[in-house]
Amino acid sequence: MLIELKTMKAFKKRYWIIYGSFIFSLMMLSCNSEYTIKPKGYYRIDFPKHEYKLFEQPGYPYTFEYPVYASIMRDSTMFSDNDTPFWINIDFPNFGGKIYISYKQVGNTDISKLVNDAFTMTYKHSTKATEINDSMMRTANGISGVWFNVGGNAATAKQFYVTDSTNHFLRGALYFDTTPNEDSLRIVNDFLQADMKHLINTLKWK
Repeated sequence: MLIELKTMKAFKKRYWIIYGSFIFSLMMLSCNSEYTIKPKGYYRIDFPKHEYKLFEQPGYPYTFEYPVYASIMRDSTMFSDNDTPFWINIDFPNFGGKIYISYKQVGNTDISKLVNDAFTMTYKHSTKATEINDSMMRTANGISGVWFNVGGNAATAKQFYVTDSTNHFLRGALYFDTTPNEDSLRIVNDFLQADMKHLINTLKWK
C-alpha cells in the first residue's frame, strides 16, 4: 500500500511539471507571435444580371430603359407641386437605394440657372466628400450633360444631369436608405452606376 501511494505521488508530480511546462510554452509563444488585424468584412451581395425594360408613360416628356429589378413611382413629395409633375423615383428594394429623377422644362426656367442649381446641389456634399469629379458626356441620341462622382461618405456618390439646352432638363441622384459609408456601399454604387449610365444612353425626349 505504501508503494502505491509513492507511485501515485510521483505520477501527480510529473503530471503537474509537464502541464506547467506546456502552459508556460504557450504563454511564451503568444507573447512572441505577431498579431494581425483582420480587415473589416461586409455581407456578400449576389447581384442580378443587368436587364432592362422601357419606361414610357403617357404624358411624360421622356422615355428611357431601366432595370427589371427596379420599380418606378412618382415622387410623393411633389404631388402638390404643379411645376414638378414628372418627378419620379427609381426604387431598388434589394439594395435599399433610389435614383431620384427631377425634370424641368427649359422654357419655364433659364438653362443657366438649372445648370448652376445642379452644380450647387452636388457641391453641397463637399463637407463629407473627399473629392468631387465632374465629366462632360454626350449620348448617341444627341443628349448632353455632366456626370458627377462624389468620393467619401457623402449622402450620394453618383449624380448627373442631361439636357438639350432648349426644352428639356433632367437630373438624377442615387441615394441609399442607410448611413453613408463609402467602403460598404462601393460595390453597390458601382453596380447601379452601370444602370444609371444605361438610363442616360437610352434617354429620349418626346
